[in-house]
Amino acid sequence: MSHTYIEYIFKVEPLQPGTEILIAELGSAGFESFVETEEGVKAYIQFDKMNFGALDKIHIVKSKEFKIEFTSSEIAPVNWNSEWEKNFDPIEVDGKCIVRAPFHPKKNFDFDIVIEPKMSFGTGHHETTFMMLQFVLENNFEDKTVLDMGCGTAVLAILAEMRGAAKLDAIDIDEWCYENSIENIERNNCSKISVYLGDATLLSEKKYDVIIANINRNILLNDMERYRSCLDEGGTLYLSGFYTKDLPIITETCNNLGFTFVENKEKNNWVAAKFVI
Repeated sequence: MSHTYIEYIFKVEPLQPGTEILIAELGSAGFESFVETEEGVKAYIQFDKMNFGALDKIHIVKSKEFKIEFTSSEIAPVNWNSEWEKNFDPIEVDGKCIVRAPFHPKKNFDFDIVIEPKMSFGTGHHETTFMMLQFVLENNFEDKTVLDMGCGTAVLAILAEMRGAAKLDAIDIDEWCYENSIENIERNNCSKISVYLGDATLLSEKKYDVIIANINRNILLNDMERYRSCLDEGGTLYLSGFYTKDLPIITETCNNLGFTFVENKEKNNWVAAKFVI
């Protein structure tokens, strides 16, 4: 069933952290998906789920620290699968891994991941997901317990299981991502991944060897202590979803919790970083 969506185009000054804050607040107001632009963000919500007074409660829109302008328009019902089929090209990572849609032909790669992305993040197209896939390919996941935090389509958890992880949890606060992750895990015949709908408050009794968190700067900084508390000694933390200029504050926060910076990757001003405890 196709839905009518409303597209909001926001122009945000200053761009960061304004865009990150705006996306977080819009997510809480029921917006389903976001596309960051050079000037701000495009945000989408189903017409029948839109509370037209909701934007009055978006604090950052009224904040004097930011200048935010927006326009909105109704988008006719779309068959999202056909849209993805037109626009979604396979992603090849370091000659070892391919992330493709079900309608793409299978190719000879060590790791063949089939993702039906729908409206979820995490197809591998975004720089942050691509770099995190590289980290999973380059590092040892054999017999590890793994957390994929902000899992999107669960593509990182799926690759980690393919790389030998013993037990994995995938968590996302977005219901669409949660349901899409379950579908993709089944589609790739994975059996060791449990998917949960929620945020870092779910982590209180958990312990992991490896944590993968591809979210955004503010949420990472807010939840870092929780990551530390559920990471076993000798564990590894992979972080992404932030810009080059944010790496110093991410590193400082990690260092203050006892993490040691190992390395980072950069792609189009986005960063992925590896820390150990």
